Amino acid sequence: MKAGSRHRRENKTQMAKEQIFVGLDVGSSVIRVVVGKQESELGSPSIIGVGEAPSAGIRRGVIVDIDEAVSAISEALEKAERMTGLSIDHAVVSVGGAQIMSQESHGVVAVSRADGEITENDVVRVVDASQAISIPPNREILHVIPKNFTVDGQTGIKDPVGMSGIRLEVDSQIIQASVPFIKNLTKCIMQAGLEIDDLVLTPLAAAQAVLTKKQKELGVVLIDLGGGTTGLVVFEESDLVASVILPVGATHITNDLAIGLRTSVDTAEKVKLQHGQAEAREIKKDSEIDLSKIDKQEEGRVSVKHIAEIVEARMEEILDLVNKELKRINKDGQLPAGAVLTGGGAKLPGVIELAKKQLRLPVSIGLPGAVTTVIDRVNDPAFATGVGLVLWANEFLLGSSRTINKFARKVLENDTVNNLIK
Repeated sequence: MKAGSRHRRENKTQMAKEQIFVGLDVGSSVIRVVVGKQESELGSPSIIGVGEAPSAGIRRGVIVDIDEAVSAISEALEKAERMTGLSIDHAVVSVGGAQIMSQESHGVVAVSRADGEITENDVVRVVDASQAISIPPNREILHVIPKNFTVDGQTGIKDPVGMSGIRLEVDSQIIQASVPFIKNLTKCIMQAGLEIDDLVLTPLAAAQAVLTKKQKELGVVLIDLGGGTTGLVVFEESDLVASVILPVGATHITNDLAIGLRTSVDTAEKVKLQHGQAEAREIKKDSEIDLSKIDKQEEGRVSVKHIAEIVEARMEEILDLVNKELKRINKDGQLPAGAVLTGGGAKLPGVIELAKKQLRLPVSIGLPGAVTTVIDRVNDPAFATGVGLVLWANEFLLGSSRTINKFARKVLENDTVNNLIK
């Protein structure tokens, strides 16, 4: 055991020297591993390898069968290792599932220095103080993300370090996860032979890859249309305003098609990918497909318009749930940078038009744009989370971030979620 641990540490040190970053996106439909390499100190990492495997043992972002999940994670890792020629033994891991919760919190401390100059240590202390909230015993803090600082009554400060004052306050967004969920996820990843560098909320990681500073300043909602869940994060004035995981995703569209067309789930998935559209309005009523051409075991013809009506109904439900969350924080129809769609569900034809109608916002597809790569399939909204995890790792391991990521990491180093990882 000790020899194996020493080997992993040595390998990890070597990978750190080479500045290799690995993101593990544990999705309900697909497990994705993204490997990035830092080419220079100033630039963003380039993606040098990916690995994908169908998810197993995971339902709606939650582990339901450890052995199957470990097998799926291992398969994706092996593919990434073959592509890169590297031995991967650590990664930044996505966390999803409807068990995620968030709440606002406030922290206050006295500035420590006699001359009143605010130091990095004061900022860490006040962010630490903001997590002193009462939470149920079966939940743990995943992220503590500072929004605004206040110095002696002066509000709206983004970075108080170097300023002078007596009293330092912060408003933070506290993101919590279920302890059993974290334990099961951690166990799966460790059994697959990986050490966890960090745990990151799935839509927060996707935002890292696709949202620009300008979008976050103006006000934007990122909607991650995953297989079993839909995650959303809302930013305004560069602050994280809300984060939610909804227990419905693109897999539910497949299930609806299987019931509506009376076919197997596998056939329904192929029908969705080949003929699914999010808007039925423009489709001719007499347009049909032969199911036997999709699966030899199936028979009969079905209307393409009927397929679109099934898809549209479920997509409308998902977007209605998103809009309810925006109404809850008084941001429905009021985000100038609009909605950015990522995840596999964002590739559904007609989804932009439907989202514009349902959300009453400008809508675009979010592609990972902050990295370079020669791997064509990375330029895909389904890879937004994986690429975002690599960027997250890049900021921490190079120590280039002194904003929300560094603060979140500082808290994670001290809480019991990190003890579970170790």
